[in-house]
Amino acid sequence: MDFSLPQLSTNQTWQLSKEAAGRAVMLTFWTSWCPDSERDLAAKMPLAAHADQNKLQFVTVNVTGREGNVDLQAYLQKRGWDFLVLQDRGTALYDHFNCKGVPTTVLLNNRHEQTAQFGEQAKLPDILAELALLID
Repeated sequence: MDFSLPQLSTNQTWQLSKEAAGRAVMLTFWTSWCPDSERDLAAKMPLAAHADQNKLQFVTVNVTGREGNVDLQAYLQKRGWDFLVLQDRGTALYDHFNCKGVPTTVLLNNRHEQTAQFGEQAKLPDILAELALLID
């Protein structure tokens, strides 16, 4: 599967097949109003900062169709977060993956085929155990 979405920081288009070619991908769908999303993203920050960029692409997708009127740049800056944030077109990509809540984590192998999905109550160790199978 392939998709293209605008980057929050630049509004330039980010395309999965081009930007993450040959790498596994961890997609995290989130909103700023959700405390579970905030905890999930904070827990994933060390992974995003230290992951082998040749093997793993860390991507977050703000679900704009579920987001309020929020300055997302200010939200991220206040928390010191500088990871890649894509903006969903409403809930198009969120719906494509049949997400039921936020945060949702979707793992894609290096051919960008979905291998796992974790809902809002998932524990980070469970996600990391599954991720380890993709990037060993």
